[in-house]
Amino acid sequence: MYLDAFTISSLVDEFMDTLVGGRIQDSIDVDQTGIGLEIYARQRRQYLYMSADHHTPRVHIVAEKLRRGVTTPKQIGLLFRRYVEGGIVTHVSQPAWERIIHIDAQGPEGEVTIIVEPMERRSNILLVQAGVIIDCMRRVGPEDNRYRLSLPGHQYVPPPPQTGKIDPTRLTLDDLENMIAQNDDPKRKTTQLLASHILGMSPLLAKEIVYRAGSPINEKAADADADKLFEIIRVVIEPLANREWQPGIVETEDGIEAFSVYPLASMPGWHRVDSTSEAMAAYFGAIVGEDAYNAAKVPVHAAIKEALTRLGGKLASLQSSLKDESERYLLRQSGELILAYQYTLQKGQTELKAQYDPDQPELTITLDPTVTPLENAQRYFSRYDKAKRALEDVPRLVAETKNEIGFLQQLDMDLELANNWPEIDEVQQVLQSKGYWKGKRAGRMGGGKSAPIKVVTSDGFVIWVGRNSRQNEMVTFEKGSSEDLWLHARDVPGAHVIVKFDGRQIPESAIERAAEIAAYYSTKRSEAKAIVDVTQRKYVKKIKSAGPGMVSYRNETTRTVTPQAESQTEN
Repeated sequence: MYLDAFTISSLVDEFMDTLVGGRIQDSIDVDQTGIGLEIYARQRRQYLYMSADHHTPRVHIVAEKLRRGVTTPKQIGLLFRRYVEGGIVTHVSQPAWERIIHIDAQGPEGEVTIIVEPMERRSNILLVQAGVIIDCMRRVGPEDNRYRLSLPGHQYVPPPPQTGKIDPTRLTLDDLENMIAQNDDPKRKTTQLLASHILGMSPLLAKEIVYRAGSPINEKAADADADKLFEIIRVVIEPLANREWQPGIVETEDGIEAFSVYPLASMPGWHRVDSTSEAMAAYFGAIVGEDAYNAAKVPVHAAIKEALTRLGGKLASLQSSLKDESERYLLRQSGELILAYQYTLQKGQTELKAQYDPDQPELTITLDPTVTPLENAQRYFSRYDKAKRALEDVPRLVAETKNEIGFLQQLDMDLELANNWPEIDEVQQVLQSKGYWKGKRAGRMGGGKSAPIKVVTSDGFVIWVGRNSRQNEMVTFEKGSSEDLWLHARDVPGAHVIVKFDGRQIPESAIERAAEIAAYYSTKRSEAKAIVDVTQRKYVKKIKSAGPGMVSYRNETTRTVTPQAESQTEN
């Protein structure tokens, strides 16, 4: 979920109250992208977690003691021990309207600043001294970003200043009216217009303002009522500008759907909590290392394997029934022989021996002596018709079983790619809904739902990537439109990838990049080369009665690529 500038401001105030003056007693490599600090302040231990995960970056205090989750310390982790451990937190700040936190500390080797940039796809944690980067979680070289290097020994350069946006505390009605009047995109929504023109305006906050103004959430900007919007913006922004935070979470039967530092009337289930950190911890779930995630996956993998074994047996039985027709023909032949020999049968006779085919041995046919020969024949014909009708349904059952096997194989891939509680939990919930999860009803391990990855290429093309079945469904049928390109690794479970068509011809470089990502988020990710199918989104169809993300497609071409994850510097 998006950490907006107001949420960062509320965290700054919280950290100033709880961490400043505290001694940093320990630094912990929690996971591959996260570092924790144990800080003794206000006569108690506080645990601060900072994560540069591309999909769920965050920084907040957690209630539980943080544990090391990597076997080999990261380089930046070792430098934290050298420059930060034993130091005192002296100040916490935020550059104006930026989603960045600076944590200043007086460490064993002088003053240092921990800079946390919890921005999706560009997230980073940097250790800086006298303006020079000591090290960072994600290194960005000149080949990736010529303006802003993130490398040891280089000067720290903040993100480029935001231009063309209005300070919401200085927004006038004329500003808002001009903003609406100058919009030349008939499809642009009011929420998008607000988020793109007003500082600190996140999609969630824009949605809340439009909702409170009494308009549909998907209202077009051209239909917006400037007077109503302006009044609501004033009411919503005033307490935020005064730093009067009201942290809370949206809690439903499915878990924690969102968090905010202002009331959310637009989302049922919102209620107050004590702090922004508490709200974020509830949404993101427990902080643990990779080993704990792997341990949580074990029983889920086992449930998938058991279900696949059962379905494999069912498929084999169905396919066998298609091949073995002799038993059904025997029923028909028995009925025909009884009719042929009915006048030779004696009263009380219990079997008939006769040849149907001169080249085959004679058949022994069981008779019911209590009924007539004609009734015996009719019983055999009736059993034959029933078996024939059952056979007619077998191809459909085979197709359904194959679809279910494919869906479970995709779920297994989803689980393999899962790197946080919500993603593991989504797989478990699907298994439970389909009856494959035995025992205690699964409870939600974490909070919010995982989201697809958005990548923007160097030439401005947007790529959407689904990393599990639900996201695949979303990427293909919500993010994707008919003229977009759709990609998927051939014949294996994996991501649905969309390259958005924006009126320009999509270059081969963008297609190749999308294919590399599609291959990486598939069971081919560890192979040197993988074949990826490419077609237009309009040729992709849902498979009827199959699970989420199960599709058929046609008119595809292929690309053979080396699997590669999305670049750390793409945004």
